[in-house]
Amino acid sequence: MMSLEELRRDLIEKGYGERLLTNEPLARHTSFAIGGPSDLFISVRTKAEFVEVAQMAWGRNVPVLLLGGGTNVLVADAGLRGITIVNECRGYRLGEDGLLLAESGVWLAEVARWTVQQGWAGLEWAVGIPGTLGGAVVGNAGAYGGCMADVVRRVTLLQPNRDPEEMDAEQLDYSYRMSALKQENWRARRRIVLEAAIQLTPGDPEELARKTENVSTQRRLRTPVGCCAGSIFKRTMQYPAGFLIEQAGLKGRRIGGAEVSPKHANFLMNTGGATAADVKALIDLVQKTVWASFAQRLEPEIELVGEWA
Repeated sequence: MMSLEELRRDLIEKGYGERLLTNEPLARHTSFAIGGPSDLFISVRTKAEFVEVAQMAWGRNVPVLLLGGGTNVLVADAGLRGITIVNECRGYRLGEDGLLLAESGVWLAEVARWTVQQGWAGLEWAVGIPGTLGGAVVGNAGAYGGCMADVVRRVTLLQPNRDPEEMDAEQLDYSYRMSALKQENWRARRRIVLEAAIQLTPGDPEELARKTENVSTQRRLRTPVGCCAGSIFKRTMQYPAGFLIEQAGLKGRRIGGAEVSPKHANFLMNTGGATAADVKALIDLVQKTVWASFAQRLEPEIELVGEWA
């Protein structure tokens, strides 16, 4: 049985009281600016804190939701029964052999730009991607011909009642925007990425600078500005999702405060006051319309979490 009150007392006794919040609205912590309250909410700043808090929650049978940048996720209006842990572990270091060791809470775009500036290739495609490294590892984030599966060599994982363990990338079972970790249900004690080892290769600084500038320019031209969660759907085997949505005549379609972006049809925007129910209804409408129009099934890239009806 879940014991939130016992976990709350445990965390206060361990000295986390100043950082521990109750009924914190997750809309304040997601890029959609949508989401109801989390029963408990806490940030962790070191790997030791991360391990301690997660193990304490699991020990009390309390579901754990991990948030990094709060991107690529839609939180239910009813919120979350359990604890939300915000990952602020952001250290990283680069070896002479080009092996980047980075904690999972580091911003992916930040570390990508830094490695490019150091003359190392491998993450130049990621300079504009929001969110954290840990989320990118779990979701096999990618863009402009690159993805995490190309560069991740191993990860350090945490799971209940065990010390952190290393796992080779082959065991992550990577596929398009998917991994063995993402397939695990967040309620069912999903394993947590603490750190990743990423193999980079020497590159020409001027050429890398040109590539990153091109990536940044393309993202500015194509990416809508506002409250959203990035690309909503994965591409199909034949077509980009945005192309199918646009051809189905859905650009600009609204339900409540949620809108299919007029700029890029694979982005759903919170135009102000959108609820999670609005966004979910728009997702369902897009899927049904594209299927009826083209017999193409759109699979969501984002993850729905919390208390859905």
